[in-house]
Amino acid sequence: MSDQLKRCGWVSSDPLYQAYHDNEWGVPETDSQALFAKLCLDGQQAGLSWITILKKHKNYESAFFNFDPEKIASMTSSDVERLMQDKGIVRNRLKIESIIRNAKGFIAIEEKHSFSDFIWQFTEGRTIINTWENFRDAPTSTGESKAMSKLLKKQGFNFVGETICYAFMQAVGMVNDHEVNCHCYQRTCDLAIK
Repeated sequence: MSDQLKRCGWVSSDPLYQAYHDNEWGVPETDSQALFAKLCLDGQQAGLSWITILKKHKNYESAFFNFDPEKIASMTSSDVERLMQDKGIVRNRLKIESIIRNAKGFIAIEEKHSFSDFIWQFTEGRTIINTWENFRDAPTSTGESKAMSKLLKKQGFNFVGETICYAFMQAVGMVNDHEVNCHCYQRTCDLAIK
């Protein structure tokens, strides 16, 4: 029975959270637009719990054109004002504006090389596989997440501090931080980019 599975200690009993942990978290993602969407959503989490953003995920997709960077980059101040009234997302002006800024940064990066290659360079294109017995032992930032944060900021991104970048790296499978006794650990090891 799925609710009897051993999961990482940070996962609550919320079925949405469990599905995210079981099916998405730690699975390597290499699609540029999917990486962009996830980075933006992780930025929205700043100061909040991830479940708050997870519950609003579909609303964010509706509000931001399914995270199409070209469409987002053309959004105006009137779009920001409209989204400030949208109860389906976090109504924080700086966070809304950050998604627009990040879309412009994404486009600038893509003019030179794929966003996926840009992101994965921080782990040399491979998944870092850790062996934590307790999720609390995992760091909140690393040299790689600090380097990513610094370079993303240089490209115009914001809400991409080193802690957000590390959470993003965990989520998109650049780092496998599933606990070793979690039922997803071996599967994500098998899926890891080596």
